[in-house]
Amino acid sequence: MIRITAAVSAAFLAAVAAAPAPRAADLPQATRDMLMELKIDEKLLAGSEKEYEVPAAWLAGAKKEGALKIIGTWDPSQHRKYMKPFQERYPGVKFDYTRAGRSDRTVKPLLAFKEGRYLGDVISGLGNAYFIYRDSKALMKLTDLPNARLLGDDLLDPAGFWIGHQASYWCVSYNKNLVKQADLPRTWDGFLDAAKWGNGRIGMGNRANLWFLQLWKAHGVDWARNFMDKLFNEVKPQQRKEGMNALVGLVIAGEFAVTIPSAMYRVSQLADKGAPVGYHCPEPVPSTVQSIVALNGNPHPNGTRVYINWMLSKEGQIAQYYALQASSVREELQIPELVAFPEAVKGKKKTFRDPETLQQTWPQVLKAWSAHWDSASGVKTVTAKLDKVIRGGRQLQFKAGKSTHTVKISQSRTAMRVAGKKAGRGDFKEGMQCTFVYPDDKGEAREVICK
Repeated sequence: MIRITAAVSAAFLAAVAAAPAPRAADLPQATRDMLMELKIDEKLLAGSEKEYEVPAAWLAGAKKEGALKIIGTWDPSQHRKYMKPFQERYPGVKFDYTRAGRSDRTVKPLLAFKEGRYLGDVISGLGNAYFIYRDSKALMKLTDLPNARLLGDDLLDPAGFWIGHQASYWCVSYNKNLVKQADLPRTWDGFLDAAKWGNGRIGMGNRANLWFLQLWKAHGVDWARNFMDKLFNEVKPQQRKEGMNALVGLVIAGEFAVTIPSAMYRVSQLADKGAPVGYHCPEPVPSTVQSIVALNGNPHPNGTRVYINWMLSKEGQIAQYYALQASSVREELQIPELVAFPEAVKGKKKTFRDPETLQQTWPQVLKAWSAHWDSASGVKTVTAKLDKVIRGGRQLQFKAGKSTHTVKISQSRTAMRVAGKKAGRGDFKEGMQCTFVYPDDKGEAREVICK
């Protein structure tokens, strides 16, 4: 864990009871400097004065509470840069920021909470651990934040326990020498035109969780299954094993005309270096959202509210991009100065991957997607009795229809489970009923699951 501490003068709060928030015309110097560096006119913040106003009791309470404990994924230097406007706006609100890895961000704070201790008050980047926190009644409701009303429904937990504060887009990168932007489809159904996009013109990574999950959510099961059927059976994209960033490099090299999915930030980095690559988002735009939560009963509830409310303001969202290069969740801030490819997303319908979608819908999506991916790539799935264990489990033999198949088992690459538990090669026994996922006879199994 990397820790930094920021504490500023509290004199401002001596008469804060009814003090008005600064007007856009009286922007903090840090905000003026930020806007100047980003080449953004200060008029963008005109009319946003109300976004910085919070109840006087919150400010007074925050002063008495002491330093708010924030846990996140940002570098300390990034967070310092990000918080400069906040410090000027609310000089009596102190904070203590900790950059933490996954365990220190998700596991340890919950264990401490159950013991009546608080390692943090606010956590960004909780991921799937959100549900454990929610079920443990460890989360504070954030429905009373004034700026929460500025966000769309997809960016707010219906129960009020999480709020989305930054967005990422996962769309299509394309080679400008091979594809004209005008020829790219307006909706995802356009990529099902085999005459136009078949013959390997699409390079695709096996990461449906980054884009297709969101389309399933937006369109429903019937559309999603029809899309997969046509995509894999008629269009037949190149099914690639490389990582998503590597696929952008391959589209630049002309290995294929477009690749799905691609992260906007990565394409922007390469385009800025002069690579012939563009970015396009059919509708709806698949997006992921990073959310922030607060711990229930934490000792800094007023500081928590002031901080998260400011994060959602125009100033907070611009500061987020300025310091972290993170896209805003505010539609009106999707401008060239704050989004790498604003024309790809501005004014378009978005579909977000939120915690609920990831937990409730992803297992169904993964099962359907994997069946299509494996079938199209020649991967077999066979359920049969394990007839022979060879060389201590290095090879397994079974009947696939009328044929006898043998698969190789890698201790590191083959996923193995026996009776619902993670297993090794030595745990397989002849006579077990098993499901084998493998490319062909004498190939290396991807997965073996036995009862």
